[in-house]
Amino acid sequence: MKKDQEKFMKEALKEAKKAYDKLEVPVGAIIVRDGKIIARAHNLKETKLDTTKHAEILAIQKASKKLQSWRLLDCEMYITLEPCSMCAGAIINSRIKKIYIGTLDEKTGAAGSVLNLFEDYQFNHKVDVEKGILKDDCEKILKDFFKELRKSKK
Repeated sequence: MKKDQEKFMKEALKEAKKAYDKLEVPVGAIIVRDGKIIARAHNLKETKLDTTKHAEILAIQKASKKLQSWRLLDCEMYITLEPCSMCAGAIINSRIKKIYIGTLDEKTGAAGSVLNLFEDYQFNHKVDVEKGILKDDCEKILKDFFKELRKSKK
Protein backbone atom coordinates (compact mmCIF):
# COMPACT_ATOMS: atom_id res chain seq x y z
CA MET A 1 0.00 0.00 0.00
CA LYS A 2 2.81 2.44 0.90
CA LYS A 3 4.27 1.85 -2.57
CA ASP A 4 0.98 2.97 -4.18
CA GLN A 5 0.88 6.05 -1.95
CA GLU A 6 4.36 7.05 -3.06
CA LYS A 7 3.54 6.34 -6.71
CA PHE A 8 0.50 8.60 -6.58
CA MET A 9 2.29 11.34 -4.63
CA LYS A 10 4.99 11.32 -7.33
CA GLU A 11 2.21 12.07 -9.81
CA ALA A 12 1.06 14.98 -7.63
CA LEU A 13 4.68 16.18 -7.56
CA LYS A 14 4.71 16.16 -11.38
CA GLU A 15 1.76 18.55 -11.20
CA ALA A 16 3.62 20.70 -8.66
CA LYS A 17 6.54 20.89 -11.10
CA LYS A 18 4.17 22.17 -13.82
CA ALA A 19 3.10 24.94 -11.43
CA TYR A 20 6.76 25.70 -10.63
CA ASP A 21 7.53 26.06 -14.33
CA LYS A 22 4.68 28.60 -14.64
CA LEU A 23 6.02 30.59 -11.65
CA GLU A 24 3.06 29.40 -9.57
CA VAL A 25 3.49 28.17 -6.00
CA PRO A 26 4.34 24.51 -6.72
CA VAL A 27 1.39 22.57 -5.36
CA GLY A 28 -0.04 19.57 -7.15
CA ALA A 29 -3.07 17.38 -6.53
CA ILE A 30 -4.42 14.21 -8.05
CA ILE A 31 -7.62 12.30 -7.42
CA VAL A 32 -7.65 8.52 -7.53
CA ARG A 33 -10.60 6.16 -7.76
CA ASP A 34 -10.30 2.37 -7.90
CA GLY A 35 -6.52 2.66 -8.19
CA LYS A 36 -6.67 4.94 -11.26
CA ILE A 37 -5.98 8.66 -11.56
CA ILE A 38 -9.18 10.39 -12.64
CA ALA A 39 -8.05 14.02 -12.23
CA ARG A 40 -4.85 15.99 -11.88
CA ALA A 41 -4.21 19.68 -11.36
CA HIS A 42 -1.74 22.26 -10.12
CA ASN A 43 -1.99 25.81 -8.80
CA LEU A 44 -3.03 28.43 -11.34
CA LYS A 45 -3.72 31.45 -9.09
CA GLU A 46 -1.16 33.70 -10.76
CA THR A 47 -1.86 32.53 -14.31
CA LYS A 48 -5.63 32.94 -14.01
CA LEU A 49 -5.53 35.86 -11.54
CA ASP A 50 -8.02 33.97 -9.40
CA THR A 51 -7.63 33.22 -5.69
CA THR A 52 -9.71 30.04 -6.01
CA LYS A 53 -7.49 28.33 -8.60
CA HIS A 54 -5.77 26.05 -6.08
CA ALA A 55 -4.68 22.58 -7.21
CA GLU A 56 -7.26 20.86 -4.99
CA ILE A 57 -10.20 22.91 -6.26
CA LEU A 58 -9.20 22.37 -9.89
CA ALA A 59 -8.75 18.62 -9.35
CA ILE A 60 -12.17 18.37 -7.68
CA GLN A 61 -13.77 20.21 -10.61
CA LYS A 62 -12.13 17.86 -13.12
CA ALA A 63 -13.06 14.72 -11.17
CA SER A 64 -16.66 15.91 -10.77
CA LYS A 65 -16.91 16.53 -14.50
CA LYS A 66 -15.43 13.11 -15.29
CA LEU A 67 -17.75 11.28 -12.86
CA GLN A 68 -20.72 13.52 -13.67
CA SER A 69 -21.27 14.06 -9.96
CA TRP A 70 -20.27 16.52 -7.28
CA ARG A 71 -20.07 13.59 -4.86
CA LEU A 72 -16.58 12.09 -5.13
CA LEU A 73 -17.38 9.07 -3.00
CA ASP A 74 -14.73 6.35 -3.02
CA CYS A 75 -12.12 8.86 -4.21
CA GLU A 76 -8.81 9.71 -2.62
CA MET A 77 -6.76 12.85 -3.11
CA TYR A 78 -2.99 13.22 -3.02
CA ILE A 79 -1.81 16.76 -2.31
CA THR A 80 1.81 17.89 -2.11
CA LEU A 81 0.97 20.59 0.48
CA GLU A 82 -1.51 20.63 3.36
CA PRO A 83 -4.77 22.18 2.14
CA CYS A 84 -5.92 25.65 3.20
CA SER A 85 -9.35 26.17 4.76
CA MET A 86 -11.00 26.80 1.36
CA CYS A 87 -9.64 23.57 -0.07
CA ALA A 88 -10.32 21.58 3.10
CA GLY A 89 -13.94 22.75 2.93
CA ALA A 90 -14.20 21.72 -0.72
CA ILE A 91 -12.69 18.31 0.08
CA ILE A 92 -15.23 17.73 2.85
CA ASN A 93 -18.14 18.97 0.75
CA SER A 94 -17.18 16.84 -2.25
CA ARG A 95 -17.23 13.73 0.00
CA ILE A 96 -13.67 12.63 -0.80
CA LYS A 97 -12.92 9.55 1.30
CA LYS A 98 -9.27 10.14 2.17
CA ILE A 99 -6.50 12.63 1.54
CA TYR A 100 -2.76 12.05 1.56
CA ILE A 101 -0.65 15.10 2.31
CA GLY A 102 3.01 15.52 1.40
CA THR A 103 4.13 18.34 3.66
CA LEU A 104 2.53 20.69 6.15
CA ASP A 105 1.74 24.38 5.69
CA GLU A 106 2.53 26.19 8.93
CA LYS A 107 0.99 29.44 7.66
CA THR A 108 -2.38 28.42 6.19
CA GLY A 109 -2.76 24.67 6.74
CA ALA A 110 -6.24 23.48 7.70
CA ALA A 111 -5.38 19.83 8.42
CA GLY A 112 -3.66 20.45 11.73
CA SER A 113 -1.04 23.17 11.25
CA VAL A 114 -3.13 26.30 11.83
CA LEU A 115 -6.51 24.65 12.37
CA ASN A 116 -7.97 21.24 11.64
CA LEU A 117 -11.22 21.23 9.70
CA PHE A 118 -10.99 17.46 9.31
CA GLU A 119 -10.98 16.63 13.02
CA ASP A 120 -12.01 19.60 15.17
CA TYR A 121 -15.51 20.07 13.79
CA GLN A 122 -18.57 17.88 13.27
CA PHE A 123 -19.42 17.94 9.58
CA ASN A 124 -21.78 15.58 7.79
CA HIS A 125 -18.81 13.87 6.13
CA LYS A 126 -15.57 12.57 7.66
CA VAL A 127 -12.39 12.61 5.59
CA ASP A 128 -9.49 10.35 6.60
CA VAL A 129 -6.14 12.14 6.54
CA GLU A 130 -2.63 10.72 6.23
CA LYS A 131 0.38 13.03 6.34
CA GLY A 132 4.03 12.84 5.37
CA ILE A 133 3.91 10.94 2.06
CA LEU A 134 7.22 11.83 0.29
CA LYS A 135 7.52 14.71 2.76
CA ASP A 136 11.13 15.60 1.85
CA ASP A 137 10.39 15.79 -1.89
CA CYS A 138 7.27 17.88 -1.31
CA GLU A 139 9.16 20.26 0.98
CA LYS A 140 12.12 20.56 -1.37
CA ILE A 141 10.15 21.80 -4.39
CA LEU A 142 8.54 24.51 -2.26
CA LYS A 143 11.81 25.59 -0.64
CA ASP A 144 13.58 25.68 -4.02
CA PHE A 145 10.75 27.73 -5.53
CA PHE A 146 10.75 30.37 -2.80
CA LYS A 147 14.56 30.54 -2.70
CA GLU A 148 14.59 31.17 -6.46
CA LEU A 149 11.76 33.71 -6.16
CA ARG A 150 13.63 35.68 -3.49
CA LYS A 151 16.80 35.60 -5.60
CA SER A 152 14.97 36.94 -8.68
CA LYS A 153 13.52 39.84 -6.68
CA LYS A 154 16.98 41.07 -5.62
